[in-house]
Amino acid sequence: MPRGLQESGSGWKRSVERWRRQWRERGEEGVRSKGSPGRPRLSADKIAKLERELERGPLAHGWADQRWTLARVKTLIGRLFHVGYTVEGT
Repeated sequence: MPRGLQESGSGWKRSVERWRRQWRERGEEGVRSKGSPGRPRLSADKIAKLERELERGPLAHGWADQRWTLARVKTLIGRLFHVGYTVEGT
């Protein structure tokens, strides 16, 4: 057994059993990746709105300087669209 699986506890066993069941019930389609879960995407309209808001600058959104950071962009997206993104290092 690969070391990573040994260290991860019994959770992997449940995953394997779920995949086996899905394979038996639905074949390849049952185990095909459905993409990254929980990562909402913004529509083209919302991206355009975000771009306009970013062009207004951080001062217009309550920050004390004109420096956009990943953390600030993440916060702005949350304020405007009520969706969250995870940004490493923030």
